[in-house]
Amino acid sequence: MPARAYRPAWWIPGAHLRTLWGKFMRPRLPLATRRERWSTEDDDFLDLHRLNAPPGAPRLLILHGLEGTVRSHYAVGLLHEAQRRGWAADLLIFRSCGDEPNRALRFYHSGETSDLDAVVQRLIGEDPSRPLLVVGVSLGGNVLLKWLGEQGARLPKQLRGAAAVSVPFDLGRGSRHLDRGFSRFYQAHFLRSLRRKAIGKSARFPSEIRPETVLRARTLYDFDDLITAPVHGFLDADDYYTRSSSLHYLAHIRAPTLLLSARDDPFLPAVVLDEVRDIARSNPSLHLEFVERGGHVGFISGTLPWRPFYYAEWRATEFLAGRIV
Repeated sequence: MPARAYRPAWWIPGAHLRTLWGKFMRPRLPLATRRERWSTEDDDFLDLHRLNAPPGAPRLLILHGLEGTVRSHYAVGLLHEAQRRGWAADLLIFRSCGDEPNRALRFYHSGETSDLDAVVQRLIGEDPSRPLLVVGVSLGGNVLLKWLGEQGARLPKQLRGAAAVSVPFDLGRGSRHLDRGFSRFYQAHFLRSLRRKAIGKSARFPSEIRPETVLRARTLYDFDDLITAPVHGFLDADDYYTRSSSLHYLAHIRAPTLLLSARDDPFLPAVVLDEVRDIARSNPSLHLEFVERGGHVGFISGTLPWRPFYYAEWRATEFLAGRIV
């Protein structure tokens, strides 16, 4: 497919329609993947949905967003892009996001990088000759960037590049932004799912999570303050946001990394992207593509309504293809 510039689809007006289009209107094309369950050191498990490719072909590791699943439209799109390019691919399902609850008290959060690190090491161990590429979307992008920053110059040589789409670089300001205007719609959607999972955990861990505490959470900030922070060893939501926001790790990233975001993203105030741009001026590893209109994980292009082009997945994999030598 030839290189192409991003031009927002004229027939999808507004940031919210661009954000919601993929979830409600995009068809899910079938794809033959296999699920593998990997045990973790704390007697829990991680699920990966895997796509085969010939030996030596690059491998793409995909990290999904908040409450994402194997059915998330962007995950399916990235798997199809990998297949089209002849790459192997693995979609990592974060703890508690699969079809079966995870066993441990802990689940996943925006700053949890130990599972990603373990998966990267195992993938490299399976075939050290394969180039490894990683793409993270939304929350998964924050996890990816934080991990890259933590690793600094210690990254494995097999990792050739990374791409992060619609990242909530500052979790605190992102959380407050989702409590305003129509963005409360997204907050309510996530809260329903998160509270349901937390109630399920309270039945197995009644001394650590109480149902009445879960039900007190009326915003994402409340949920992070009442559940995410104490379960994962943070003092409170503010401590969790401060220690987990990828904004604080960008300066230390040493892998070639694409940051694709839109200024009209309803999950984040645009001023945060200005701060990211300031940091990137001093870090040549960061390659920014910030567009005016794209929504959150939207980036739908194309001139004909019956032939939409999903730019984000193509752009992320095109950037990564350029890192393979």
